[in-house]
Amino acid sequence: MSRLGAERVEKNSTVAGAPATSTERHYSVAEVAVLWNLSQDTVRRLFLNEPGVLILGDLNPRRSRRYVTLRIPEHVLERVHRHYSNAPKNQK
Repeated sequence: MSRLGAERVEKNSTVAGAPATSTERHYSVAEVAVLWNLSQDTVRRLFLNEPGVLILGDLNPRRSRRYVTLRIPEHVLERVHRHYSNAPKNQK
């Protein structure tokens, strides 16, 4: 990678302290379900309306079943985990 390209990646890699979501690790619903020992349906409900989650597919299809793929960025996974954990609110 050229020096200019490396500088561009470095500049774009953080936005307000969060990693760039395009290069950040994204988790599938199945991976999160295994990590957190939850059903895939529960994980879908937790993350479907969460800001930053990549939604691929049609949320309002013309057929009866929705075919939607979620990809959950690592920073969103951590944020939701902090939200549902019993840690004191003043800690980060």
